[in-house]
Amino acid sequence: MRTEDVLAAVGYGLWQWDESTGTVTVDGRAARLLGLSGGPATHRSAAVRACLHASDYVALASAVSLATADGSVAESLLRVVGRDGSVTRTVRARLRPQGPLLSGTVHEVRERAGRGPGAAPVDWRRSREAFLLDAGRALAEADSTAEVLRVASTLSMPGFSPDGLAVFGVEGDRLVLIGHHGQDGAAANDAFDGMPLAADYPAAQVARTGQAVYVASPQEYERRFPGIWPVVKTFERVSWAYLPLTVAGTTIGAWMAAFREPVRFTPDERSVLTTVARMLGQALSRAHVHESERALSDGLQRTMLPVREPGIDGMAVAARYVPTGGGLQVGGDWYDVIGLPSGSTAIVIGDVQGHDVRAAGLMGQLRIALRAYAAEGHGPDAVLSRASRFLAGLTQEAGPDDVRFATCLYLEVDPATGSVDVARAGHPEPAVRLGDGTTIVRRTPGGLPLGIEPDSDYPTARLALEPGEVLLLCTDGLIETGGHDLDTGWNRVFEVFEAGPADDLEELADSLVRAVHGPASHHTTGPLADRREDDIALVLLRRDPDGPTCAVPVRRTVLRVAQNAPAQISAARDDIRALLHDWRSPDQVESAILLVSELITNVLVHTDEDAVLTAQVIGMPGTRRLHAEVGDRSDDMPHRRSPGEMASSGRGLLLMEELADAWGVDPRGDGKAIWFEIDE
Repeated sequence: MRTEDVLAAVGYGLWQWDESTGTVTVDGRAARLLGLSGGPATHRSAAVRACLHASDYVALASAVSLATADGSVAESLLRVVGRDGSVTRTVRARLRPQGPLLSGTVHEVRERAGRGPGAAPVDWRRSREAFLLDAGRALAEADSTAEVLRVASTLSMPGFSPDGLAVFGVEGDRLVLIGHHGQDGAAANDAFDGMPLAADYPAAQVARTGQAVYVASPQEYERRFPGIWPVVKTFERVSWAYLPLTVAGTTIGAWMAAFREPVRFTPDERSVLTTVARMLGQALSRAHVHESERALSDGLQRTMLPVREPGIDGMAVAARYVPTGGGLQVGGDWYDVIGLPSGSTAIVIGDVQGHDVRAAGLMGQLRIALRAYAAEGHGPDAVLSRASRFLAGLTQEAGPDDVRFATCLYLEVDPATGSVDVARAGHPEPAVRLGDGTTIVRRTPGGLPLGIEPDSDYPTARLALEPGEVLLLCTDGLIETGGHDLDTGWNRVFEVFEAGPADDLEELADSLVRAVHGPASHHTTGPLADRREDDIALVLLRRDPDGPTCAVPVRRTVLRVAQNAPAQISAARDDIRALLHDWRSPDQVESAILLVSELITNVLVHTDEDAVLTAQVIGMPGTRRLHAEVGDRSDDMPHRRSPGEMASSGRGLLLMEELADAWGVDPRGDGKAIWFEIDE
């Protein structure tokens, strides 16, 4: 007697499911049970779907997909419906993979018509769906391998939570233990880490074949894998599931879930485990890519920045670089501290356009070029001119679609005298915190950003850094991040710069970064990283006091106004206004600004020399004195004139006599200086 006849005699029908063609082949008994007409035949899966309750067919299709993936048996309860939609019978269907086909049996069962298919109640299904949504969200947010393993160890599956897990990767022909939970760490590492893929161990088999392995009892484990059982039994578990970690069709490892309570691994339970394994594989793949990118960006950025902490004899220096929050976390901002042949020190800070690898590469090349030009002994203006020509050549080679420019601030510092020669290429100007906490933006002439015009000129300005004063150099990320423009951004920086500890530049630098990017938790990738819209580089430089700090506070500013840059008179007025920002009399402030403007203008109009403004405020609030002088190299002394009513000049000394408390002219060996004083 044939097997088919025996099965038919006991009420079983035979059927085959071909997922590749979407067809179902049934014998006569199976056709009658499923409500298909025509007797033994091959039907489209749509015809079968029309005879079954909609939710039951979805469950059957899911079970078939799962069985195809892991080689298990697909089993499901199906409600067969008539033409009017009423349930006519309930059948149990089983299918087992046999090559590209799934073959099995179908038979009628006595089941309540209203009961859903399978062994899972509706509440369990809802619980499973909620669990999978929560697990998917948690794994999607994990951005490192350690975080993925932590999330996996806390997953509470509905009704059958594992209390031990291990994640294996594949390296060459060996199994690598990536992480584990609920197991003896040393024992797990010794037993499984580095195991050959050819070993008779379920995880190795899964990694080789890509098929899941379910072991429901210790007896089954000992029977199927006798070689490794003596090691496994020491962990005191009673059921195990080993599932492949698959990404883009490639098995990258295996996940083991171990249970202290017996688990039958029903189709629903296998479906949950398979779904979790897929999500876990995707999460581990993302974490690996993210960690690789992070290592690449960290290594790339380290090669672009100074190897040692910046240091200058007689001065304190602190520097920070915080990358942008997106992509590879690399950008075009940089800083550098360069020892010069003259014994002075150069400080460079700059920003190449863009936040990508191209910007970081150009930044590295430009940094090397600047160091080379500085080491040749060129002045700040010549260094920037050569760097602009160099960058223009690099970007022209890339073609018109990828032209880049860079802003740069180059300083040559003499620690002995505190003099600072500054050349600027489209970069934010430096700011100085004076001894009493007042902050001034040092207005310095500048040229075009590097790379725009190869033959650009970059004028040099000289500043004086007094003992105890702090110089701030930064990129625009510190100023304009968060929707601020240049003015409001500087105001935000000034609040922190003036209130921070001048004697602790490291803390002051951290305070400036926190003011823009928030707490340190925002400096890493994750949901809070959206505030890092631009990278930041900053350098703080403080000239150490030569001796005991004077009890009387002093504010001082020095500014050179060149003959060919009369617009710098506006910067001189801004410096005086900043020096006198808390002066009691606004009228005296305006008088001081007027006199400074008059003196500088006289030098530019009546001589061929540059004007050098030196201004300082000495004393305690309420009893302070402003001393301002404008020097030049001309020997022509000013003299009193009697201008008529219609004259447009000649009133400078008259204004001095009227508005200043004292004034005078001091001859110098290389010219003269006209000065005035105003008492608060």
